[in-house]
Amino acid sequence: MAQHALKGILATVGNTPLVELDLLLPMLDARVFAKVERFNPGGSIKDRSAVSMLLERIRNGELVPGRSVVVESSSGNLAIGLAQICRYFGLRFICVVDGRTTEQNLAILEAYQAEVELVNDPDPETGEFLPQRIRRVKELVATVPHTFWPDQYSNPLNPRAHEQTMREIHQAVRGPVDYLFCATSTFGTLRGCSDYIREHRLDTTVVAVDAVGSVLFGSERGPRLIPGHGASVKPALLDPGAADRVVHVSDLECVVSCRRLAIREAILAGGSSGATVAALEKLREDVPAGATCVLIFPDGGDRYLDTIYSDAWVHKHFGEVSHLWKDDQPVGAGVPPC
Repeated sequence: MAQHALKGILATVGNTPLVELDLLLPMLDARVFAKVERFNPGGSIKDRSAVSMLLERIRNGELVPGRSVVVESSSGNLAIGLAQICRYFGLRFICVVDGRTTEQNLAILEAYQAEVELVNDPDPETGEFLPQRIRRVKELVATVPHTFWPDQYSNPLNPRAHEQTMREIHQAVRGPVDYLFCATSTFGTLRGCSDYIREHRLDTTVVAVDAVGSVLFGSERGPRLIPGHGASVKPALLDPGAADRVVHVSDLECVVSCRRLAIREAILAGGSSGATVAALEKLREDVPAGATCVLIFPDGGDRYLDTIYSDAWVHKHFGEVSHLWKDDQPVGAGVPPC
């Protein structure tokens, strides 16, 4: 098929590959696919949300290059997606992050010439950074002229972007999607996919993959190490009814599943991707023979080289656990056809 040139890098957002995983769970009598969102230009599924929340305002003149200022709170991926769009259109971007944001993400934001506001002190009541980040965003909106806050936590354009994500999955599978495994955070991806499934009356079981220590589904707040998975504050977009089942996955289970995914499928994926793998393993006895399961992989593992894929970091937080994946050996898939 002939390839056509695209106009500008933002035209590459979406239409990410759906990859069948033959080697991940060889004992599971089901087809398993991954929607690999690292192929978006900013490296994550959050590019979809960023485009959805900004592009129309830019096109209709509400956001004006050289005058308008975009302000948002983000732990990493959405910040990079917004920074790329703002750089492309010449908009000033101020991103409020906290001390857990990785050095690599900060370097990427700097490369896009984003202005970074760092929140160092957690909220005294909850011990979490997110309330403090939101508080700082509101201060900036109140004091900096011509600001726009996309507010990923309540903006309906966030989940609307992911109706397209599910449409792409539905069209690529060309048959029933029996299970969809989606990690939760702002609830944008899960809610958007669920909305598409409801609208088209698909017989798909939506599995929300939440973090142990996340408050999204009524659990008690607890410490979490993997950014972008779970939440310490319930977002306005939260709709518990969007999920048919909920599976909670620990940080260690994320790490082990990411490492196994790299060994068995040669896919270097982020923590929330590993969470979906762990959730499928937890539900493997419930998945009927011949079912089709789709896992959404929100980002790649290159932004987690200093954490999930660092033996020193893993040992510091979990002790000697390498035996949980080092005994894995790839089973081999043969040579693919040309």
